[in-house]
Amino acid sequence: MVALAAGEPVTPLEDALSRLQCVLVARRSHDNPEQVTWQQWDALETLRIHGPMKPSLLSDSLGASRQTMSKILRVLKGLGLVEQTTDEGDRREHTTALTDRGREFLARTARGRRRNADVAADALSPGEQALFAELCQKVSGALEATLRGH
Repeated sequence: MVALAAGEPVTPLEDALSRLQCVLVARRSHDNPEQVTWQQWDALETLRIHGPMKPSLLSDSLGASRQTMSKILRVLKGLGLVEQTTDEGDRREHTTALTDRGREFLARTARGRRRNADVAADALSPGEQALFAELCQKVSGALEATLRGH
């Protein structure tokens, strides 16, 4: 176990999560010639998963400030990956959605995600794959809950 500078030990779980994150980020960067940032990519993925959203809901779901989300969406609009439409009920509100180009970007990068899953499947038995998937869902759910303050 390696100690942090403050003398606090790093657990094997922390090391494993950190290493997995580093490897996944490196592989993600390889599939991202547009240099979409981590936060921008997460906004795109959230829109892919949940469909069109108001920026306030999007920022809440990602644990980002409204100001940060505004900057993220401005860049993504500039890249042509998202579009915003005015809410008919409240003209001050906008709904953000993926564009065709945004869906194409995510489809291309999904191939990289599938390659990651294929590598993981080759490294794990079917039982280990099921357990790993279950544990990843459990941990990601717990981590998401901390972003929402629960």
